[in-house]
Amino acid sequence: MAVTVLILTAAILHLSVVWKLVQVARAPRDLSLRVVTLCLICTAASFLLGLDAAARIVDHVLGIGVSRLVQNALLLGVVYLLMCVFLVSAEERPRASRRARWEALPLAVAVLILILSTVATPADVRGRDFATADMSQTPVALFFIVAALYLVYALASALWWTVRYARMSLRPLATGLWLTTGALAGMVAANAGRLGIDVMRWRGEQAPAWLNQGTQGLLGLAVPVFIVGVTYSGAAMRLASGRVWLQHRRAYRRLRPLWDALHDAFPQDALGRVPTNGWRDFLSLRGTHYRYYRRVIECRDGLVRISPTLAQLGVQEDASPSDLARHLGKALDAQADQAATPGHALAVALPGDDENDLDADVRQLVLLSDALSRQPGRLKAGSTSR
Repeated sequence: MAVTVLILTAAILHLSVVWKLVQVARAPRDLSLRVVTLCLICTAASFLLGLDAAARIVDHVLGIGVSRLVQNALLLGVVYLLMCVFLVSAEERPRASRRARWEALPLAVAVLILILSTVATPADVRGRDFATADMSQTPVALFFIVAALYLVYALASALWWTVRYARMSLRPLATGLWLTTGALAGMVAANAGRLGIDVMRWRGEQAPAWLNQGTQGLLGLAVPVFIVGVTYSGAAMRLASGRVWLQHRRAYRRLRPLWDALHDAFPQDALGRVPTNGWRDFLSLRGTHYRYYRRVIECRDGLVRISPTLAQLGVQEDASPSDLARHLGKALDAQADQAATPGHALAVALPGDDENDLDADVRQLVLLSDALSRQPGRLKAGSTSR
């Protein structure tokens, strides 16, 4: 079970880091986003140093106990940055900046104490993890007690500001913030429990098993919930945009018969390609949207061009898609034979009066394209898709 939780946490954590880096690449000037990303990077680095293999490598290169020191310093930095994120979000920027600078002082003091206690710890007991640390050594106990004290303080402060920000927010951001709030509450409780364990072990007392298991269980649950919380709003927005992308992709394909017919008749109406931005457009799936809008515009332009011929054939503005498709074939044949004469444009394949948006317009074009695809002999082989 512990290994499964460890693997799941690592997977969620590193996927979240990658996702936030993509978001930073898209919005490099977003200060809050950069701080959140830095939080996740520091969390990932601290998590990595918590693994025995990584810790042994660092200690071998830099000295015994360095990995444990850096891991805990990173963890304190994470909760400080996290507190700053929600502080900036819930308060005015000047006031939040002043508060963040003041909050850096307890962090600096805590990290300094960690460094001094590590130096003062005998080499033979230095660098052990929480479970095996010799708490009878005062420098060792001081190291873990100070770290736990700062974590409880900073996480409780972050929890306070997160609750305030969540009350000010709307979904899906609010949902993610409330998930984060629950995770932070679990972290505060778990670290308060660990603080009690540290004090008891320093005094030579045995911590009860339920307290050890409870703190481990809370942390094992709170960390992945926290990661899900801070990434929830972005994931929800990406899911919504994914649904739009799928809708555009389907409509683009269904418009192919209509576009083929109109493009063959009016190739001069083809729009030039919109410049793309390489990997950023690939990651955001913008190419499908560009092609979708271009095809919709070209189909509508083609219908405007052919509408005088449709009017001459007796087509009415409220003609059904099947009737319009049947006459459209004749109109295109007449256009190809140059048998049509100029006339007044006719508004065809338009949505109802109660529908006045692009999606409604596209639905009418798709219905016309579907009807046209069912007309015998209308599809021409060799048309170029755009």
